[in-house]
Amino acid sequence: MAFYYVEPEVAGGLGKDTVLDSTVHPPTVIKLHYQVINWLGDALLESFPALIITREAARALHESGASGFECRDVEITVSDSFKEIYPERILPEFHWLAVTGKAGRNDLGVADDSRLVVSERALDVLKTFGLNNALVDDY
Repeated sequence: MAFYYVEPEVAGGLGKDTVLDSTVHPPTVIKLHYQVINWLGDALLESFPALIITREAARALHESGASGFECRDVEITVSDSFKEIYPERILPEFHWLAVTGKAGRNDLGVADDSRLVVSERALDVLKTFGLNNALVDDY
């Protein structure tokens, strides 16, 4: 099976309510708050060291039998500039995508350089929900 590095769209950053253990590298996220600044529409978003995914894409990954991840609760807020630029835009429901798998073995894993690695099967699922702004390269 083929595997790929995926560097997702960065649509914002870690919000003020995020709780990290920064005594390790990469930091361990204990509680995730993602603040959206400018979302271009991808189903998978990043703010190091965390990933978020739309509910629909997460459900499709589960239904496909993909391995190496858990979905957890995330607090999502939007910045003032987002509200000004997109006053009518409603965000989809997002989940925190906690990657638990091994790169190159499970459908989702994290490489030694902290980049996300996904199987071809998982990549195909993600692409159907929008991955137009991510960088994708061979693993």
